[in-house]
Amino acid sequence: MKGVTQVKKLLYALLSILLAVTIIPLNGNAKEAKKVDVDLWNAVKPLETTVTFLNTGAHPDDERSDFLAYLSRGLGVKTSSLIANRGEGGQNEIGDELGNALGIIRSREMIEAAKITGVKAYHLSETTSDSIYDFGFSKTPEETLSKWGEKLTYKRLIRFIRTYQPDIVMPSFRNDDTQHGHHRTMEILSERAFKDAADPTVFPDQLKEGLSTWQIKKLYLPSGSKDPVTTTLEIGMYDPIYGMTYPQLGEQSRYMHKSQGMGSDIPAEPRQFKLELLYSAVQSKNSNELFAGIPYNFFEWAQTLPAKEKGLKRQFTKFQQELNQIIHSYPNRDRIFIKTQKALKDVRNLVKKTKKAKLNKEMKADLLHKFSLKEEQLQTASIISSNLEVTAKAQSNILTKGQKTTVQVSLNNNGKQKLKKVNVSLNVPKGWKVKSKTGSKDLKPGKKLNLSFEVKVPKDAEYYHAYKQPAIQANIQYESSGTKTVHVQELEGTVAVLPDVSATLSPENIVVNTANVQKEIPVIVKLKNYREGKTSSSVRLKIPAGWKVSPQTSKVNFDKKLEEKEVTFKLAPPKNIQEGDFNLSAVTAVNGKSFDSTIQEIKYDHIGTFYYQYPAELKGVAFELLKPDHLKVGYIDSGFDKVADYLTNAGFDITKLSEADLATGDLNQYDTIVTGIRAYLSRDDLLQNNARLLKYVEDGGHLVVQYHKPGDRWDPLQTTPYKLKIGDPSIRWRVTDENAKVTVLKPDSPLFNYPNKITDSDWDNWIQERGLYYPMEWDNQFETFVSMADPNEDPFTGGILMAKYGKGTYLYTNLVFYRQIQDQVPGGYRIFTNLISYGNNK
Repeated sequence: MKGVTQVKKLLYALLSILLAVTIIPLNGNAKEAKKVDVDLWNAVKPLETTVTFLNTGAHPDDERSDFLAYLSRGLGVKTSSLIANRGEGGQNEIGDELGNALGIIRSREMIEAAKITGVKAYHLSETTSDSIYDFGFSKTPEETLSKWGEKLTYKRLIRFIRTYQPDIVMPSFRNDDTQHGHHRTMEILSERAFKDAADPTVFPDQLKEGLSTWQIKKLYLPSGSKDPVTTTLEIGMYDPIYGMTYPQLGEQSRYMHKSQGMGSDIPAEPRQFKLELLYSAVQSKNSNELFAGIPYNFFEWAQTLPAKEKGLKRQFTKFQQELNQIIHSYPNRDRIFIKTQKALKDVRNLVKKTKKAKLNKEMKADLLHKFSLKEEQLQTASIISSNLEVTAKAQSNILTKGQKTTVQVSLNNNGKQKLKKVNVSLNVPKGWKVKSKTGSKDLKPGKKLNLSFEVKVPKDAEYYHAYKQPAIQANIQYESSGTKTVHVQELEGTVAVLPDVSATLSPENIVVNTANVQKEIPVIVKLKNYREGKTSSSVRLKIPAGWKVSPQTSKVNFDKKLEEKEVTFKLAPPKNIQEGDFNLSAVTAVNGKSFDSTIQEIKYDHIGTFYYQYPAELKGVAFELLKPDHLKVGYIDSGFDKVADYLTNAGFDITKLSEADLATGDLNQYDTIVTGIRAYLSRDDLLQNNARLLKYVEDGGHLVVQYHKPGDRWDPLQTTPYKLKIGDPSIRWRVTDENAKVTVLKPDSPLFNYPNKITDSDWDNWIQERGLYYPMEWDNQFETFVSMADPNEDPFTGGILMAKYGKGTYLYTNLVFYRQIQDQVPGGYRIFTNLISYGNNK
């Protein structure tokens, strides 16, 4: 694109838009008359340019997908997203995983999204116990950095920039007080890094480790309607390779963020992306073009070389011509393969010559980096154009320490070229042993090669972690035209080293009611065998002092791998138990070794299967919880929370209402009906039978509706008996300080006196936030009951709203009771109990 006049660019954009509008249906689905080779095009298009681009953000889904699709797929720019955390503190729209399990889902969703746009995904957060954690919504960078650790976060950012060496950096969001504090933090740090990544006095230990300083060429900010604009790009062009426009391609990637309900069908239409150039370290010659002052390819790099390097200039120019010829040979795979092998040989020679050339240190480092990227891209083009079909599969994807397994690697040469000195090996962690009888072999067109490897997992092997590199990869090498190509092939599925046995406790948490201490609490331990063949084990519970458990130990025998069995223990807490927290844990013995982990299996079609390992513990809390006698509650489960299960475990009579219950059941049998969070989004039957629910209230029932987003099919005039409009934009309508002072506006209301006397201590120790998606407008039929605010902000009074309707009452709350209840916060239980008990004190 560099070097094309503005007029030509405009004509191209207009022609592309016209083409999109005329040949793409409004839904964006186009049937190409000509068959395209998407994989091949994805491999050769990046050979067109040497530019690297980095988009920084805070959470998975923060990437600017439409613009990044244009850069990566449209221009071939090497494009990546660096995201701070894993999105652990968010909500889940496809299941009930929260916390680290949700972080694993969102991380994998980002990887799948990036495959569509060709954008590599990276994270600053490295583990599930990392301090760079999504702790929930934050309104300030100060709070964010106080929890993440400013030095740690910034050091990792500088390290990444010095490693990745981006020409251009663009944060996804501006440092604006309407933005999430995490977003603002990444903008602030990215801006600061423009100067500091090039400063040898900033984190000098990184330079001692072998990294070099790096000067970002330009730092841009995305521009909104009221922001300054330096550069405007038309990105709404139709691309015949993908059969859609780049924004449409970006939306296809956003559909992979299913846990966040992302992605939408958009029409093919013009779209402009506007940028503000904040900092520049290059001379742009009065041009506002995105890449002005940055060599776009090796033609332009040749022009930057010293005059005395005439020979190198010619070779740079010749090399870019080679790269362009590869692109122009599309879609002929055979022709591209031959040219690619020649270019691979040339890029390796250019590396040697550039190292010897008399260039300044910065230019030489920059060029060597560009050549290393081009070598990587050429090897990708080589493997795709060779038509070499590679499959790699382990006999068992779940391994245990000390186990042996077999890995089969199959090569099928579907191309027209003979591949010489084909060699296959396995990349495994240090200490693993691999045996095979493989050697270098030639692979003629139409021939297959099947190889077998015996792999021994050491007894001290590390357990699987979802954020680490796969334990086993296949390394493929071959030669053609005297040039070697190396390709790393992932094995099918997720290969994981897991404990011999997993123990999952149910319930996950226990409430001991000091007002009426349970005589017996059943705890079920579900054991799963991950060892090959028969396994003998025993399981026991570690309990607090003063407790009793029966049986003391239980023997469990497994006949096969992946078999599951359950053991029920009966716990007896002390009658005089004191208020406070306690923990129980399960310990399983196998062959003299103890295991105390739970393995949570995370499986979804759009991401695959992954595992989260955490201690096999049960969190308990003892406190006084008064309940009305014979309170019968119907719960409309949304699938997004576990409140119904936790209340059941606490001794409540809870019935989860089915579709049939809502459609034709007798709702009047319930004293109270509760909707799960965002139930109107997930339950079509709730939407269809909402009138029956309102009739239930009118007839004398008590309905408690937990929070919804404004887009959750919520109608401010129809969903509720009186007008209730949820705050929009939702980013402004929340109290993120979990310790915010709460003022009870009607302290004499039964809501704060029956069955539990609510005091200030019930608002203590809340987690993550007080409330979110506060109502912004409501009918005067609603009464307000609490007031709270974040620091230096006006208070919200809509946290609990209740109105009389007919003979009954309708209560809406956006306070995050589900997080409190699921994290065993006593006050959360007590206040919510009062909310659902309203009207039952008569």
